[in-house]
Amino acid sequence: MSVLQRPEQGEKRSEISISKGWVQGVALVLVFGFFVMGVLAYRTYTDSMPLPERVVSESGETVFTQEEITRGQDVFLTRGIQQYGSIVGHGAYLGPDYTAEYLRLSSEHIRGELEAQGVQDPSEATVQMQRTNRFDEETGILVLTDEQISAFEEATSHYAEVFGDPTTAHGLIPNAITDPQEIRELTAFYAWTAWASAAERPGLGYSYTNNWPAEPRVDNHPTADILVWSAISLVALLAGLGILFAVYGRWSSSLGWKGNDTTALKFLQPGEVGITRAQKSTAWFFLVVALLFLIQSTVGASVEHYRVELQGFFGLDLAQIFPFNLARTWHVQLSLLWTAASFLAAAIFLAPIIAGREPKGQHVLSYGLLGALALVVVGMLGGTAISIYGPSWAKGSPFFSQQWEYLDLPRAFQVLLVVGLFLWFLIIFRAIRSRLRTESKFNMPWLFVYAALAIPAFYAVGLLATNETHLTVAEFWRFWVVHLWVEDFLELFTTVMVAYLFVMLGVVRRRIAIQIILLDVILYSAGGVIGTMHHLYFSGTPVEHMALGAVFSALEVIPLTFLTVEAWTFLQLGARQESRSSAPFPHRWAVMFLVAVGFWNFLGAGVFGFLVNLPIVSYYQIGTSLTANHAHGSMMGVYGMLAVGLALFALRYIIRPSKWPDRLAKISFWSLNIGLAWMLFATLLPLGVMQLWASVNQGYFEARTLGYVTNPGNLVLEWMRMPGDVLFLVGGVLPFVFITWLGVRHAIRPTVTRMEPETLFVEETAAARADRTGEAAAPVGADGGMLGAEAGPLPPGRARGRRRADVPDAAGAGRSADGGAGRSRYASDRREDESEGPSS
Repeated sequence: MSVLQRPEQGEKRSEISISKGWVQGVALVLVFGFFVMGVLAYRTYTDSMPLPERVVSESGETVFTQEEITRGQDVFLTRGIQQYGSIVGHGAYLGPDYTAEYLRLSSEHIRGELEAQGVQDPSEATVQMQRTNRFDEETGILVLTDEQISAFEEATSHYAEVFGDPTTAHGLIPNAITDPQEIRELTAFYAWTAWASAAERPGLGYSYTNNWPAEPRVDNHPTADILVWSAISLVALLAGLGILFAVYGRWSSSLGWKGNDTTALKFLQPGEVGITRAQKSTAWFFLVVALLFLIQSTVGASVEHYRVELQGFFGLDLAQIFPFNLARTWHVQLSLLWTAASFLAAAIFLAPIIAGREPKGQHVLSYGLLGALALVVVGMLGGTAISIYGPSWAKGSPFFSQQWEYLDLPRAFQVLLVVGLFLWFLIIFRAIRSRLRTESKFNMPWLFVYAALAIPAFYAVGLLATNETHLTVAEFWRFWVVHLWVEDFLELFTTVMVAYLFVMLGVVRRRIAIQIILLDVILYSAGGVIGTMHHLYFSGTPVEHMALGAVFSALEVIPLTFLTVEAWTFLQLGARQESRSSAPFPHRWAVMFLVAVGFWNFLGAGVFGFLVNLPIVSYYQIGTSLTANHAHGSMMGVYGMLAVGLALFALRYIIRPSKWPDRLAKISFWSLNIGLAWMLFATLLPLGVMQLWASVNQGYFEARTLGYVTNPGNLVLEWMRMPGDVLFLVGGVLPFVFITWLGVRHAIRPTVTRMEPETLFVEETAAARADRTGEAAAPVGADGGMLGAEAGPLPPGRARGRRRADVPDAAGAGRSADGGAGRSRYASDRREDESEGPSS
């Protein structure tokens, strides 16, 4: 049967190409991980820091209510304060952490009140007052002392002055929040989180936030759990690494990237590979991706500049029109949107190659998806700007109300993005549906579908975190997006795509690629699913979140270590295959970006991530530059580099060969990587270490103040980042933008609707090998091996393999131009896999 023919009724699917033990291992890991996450979700709802119905004085007079706390949370989000400072450690890093700040201000005020009353030891009395839990679980009423209420009123005046400042001295727009009721509600929200950070859990000797932040005025210090689970997580990491190397040493011959064999291949060259109309449409996606990348990087430079000049952007008071919190909102959201858009476009490009055909009208759906993406981007940019400026007519609107950090886009556009992602999945499923009918449910095409479905499914979980959701519950669900969506399921999807690329290029067999994918699922999910909880150490969750989060997040380093060990094999594999090919390898710089992904995965996500994940380190550093160091190293280093690499892979076939700017691709690669390394090692890492030292030595509150952030020593390090930023933007981003423009301006004409599945190469025939080595001349097919528009002649001595265009003769599937002396790897792999059955 031709590989392009649909199975007849009653015909069996191809068997699974790998041992079912791998599938069982994946199922076990996922079932265990999500079962534990279900238990933790239940505990999050039932035992998080309580949200009182009313906060009253000792005489029973209401100070503020639950509704006011919730409205204060909404003000905090819609006015973009989470993108200026932080709450319980999460948010932006220019402004203070408002939990820590309120705790300090209230404790100082209470101590002064007690001292004025003649209390003999006001410091001890302050500790006792702040740590005493006067919340009644049955009535939902929290009682505050007169001193605590007086501290609340003073804090309200303080925040009215800060947010009502008519200047841009804080990096915010002038008169950012002036409504007295909104200021009171905002202060109530801060006061609630500060109360939970000091008041002890019933029957326990630590607060609802596990004694975070470090604050001697209320006797907040690291708990035994923080120290013990930090030590246990280190032991777990060492044990896990030991097991990994033991297993790798025992089964290294059957794990990781392994070559096909010594068969010589000929890579099909750009211009020989015909493209479909939907594939051509992705050129517009990549142009939009590059432009968003340019905007995001430029906005990021302005975010950085606020740390050296709050009221002067090279002579311009930028905060008057573009305040810090708006700049950071755009910077964070665009980083997610442009990388995700590149993955979506790459999947649309690969789908016809996977299926061997393209259904009618696929390009129309692709352009429709691009329009939806544009609408989301414009809606995010405009909606968040209006939300931060806060006009009265926009309050409460789902189109103009900013949300939680990383989910900042207004609700209506968040829903539209989720719908768009599901539509993208349907586009992909529609493209490869015919291929799925012939394959086992655990072969490559189905793995591609499962990974694609996880993208919209796990982003949709973020819809559970609304502006009115309890803080701890919202933190739980939004980090399913920040961590699970980004660090686990995007990782899975990219692994599937990268593995597919090398199957298509003939570098690895399908069976090896499937093994790599399933091994990735096992290793990443074993630590990554439950490891999500390392974000919630101090968010008001029970202590088991810390215990499990610490241990399992330490295990996340193991798969990154494995990938690093395999990186050399990966490079050798490509080099060996290229040396055997009679045609040049066309994807040098795309693969170099994939190599960079491996490097930054280990350093940015692994090393820098582990640095901030230990509970004892996180206790002092959460919300400092070390967090930013990890975020930039992993987000740009892994997903940014991968997004650019995938774009270059597709554009290599879309752009006319004569117009391909190989030198620009090289410049972009080195500039982006050197610029990112400069950013991290010249500024973010040393700043983070210094801020961590200040937090331990002077206090967390002191390390997070604007005065510390902008002190002269830090400013020198901040300015040192400029050369790297300039190189990143000018040498890295701009050439990439130009390459994507060439994809639109000089795209080849779509000429095919059908092709041989998974094949961008042919095996070199015996005659061709003899000809290449000078022993004999190899015959060329009647069509000269032409496979698409604009394919020029090959140099003498180079034989062409032929790939079918449009609707070929079914009997000719897999044939080469010389009448069959060469064959496609897809056909040979399939026969081999089916003859072997499930392999061990």
